[in-house]
Amino acid sequence: MSTLHVLSHSPFGDSRLNSCLRVIGANDALLLSGDAAYALQPGTAPCAALNARGLTLYVLAEDAQARAIAVPDWATAIDYSAFVELSIHHDKVNSWL
Repeated sequence: MSTLHVLSHSPFGDSRLNSCLRVIGANDALLLSGDAAYALQPGTAPCAALNARGLTLYVLAEDAQARAIAVPDWATAIDYSAFVELSIHHDKVNSWL
């Protein structure tokens, strides 16, 4: 069983990203949306933690672009249609509110 984890809050304001990384499974995926895209800023602890985990990582392209965040090659930028497809592909969707 796989879960799509969806984060939308900045990793610099609370511990949602760290909590998610503690429970994310090998078959799960993580989607960064909204201010969570800041986790991909090079040279930051969140970016290093995401890269080191080697997990399946997506970011909403328009959110990364709006924040002038370059999407690294180990993450996949997607649009809203692909977000819907991911939601259907996974058994569960967990939004970290």
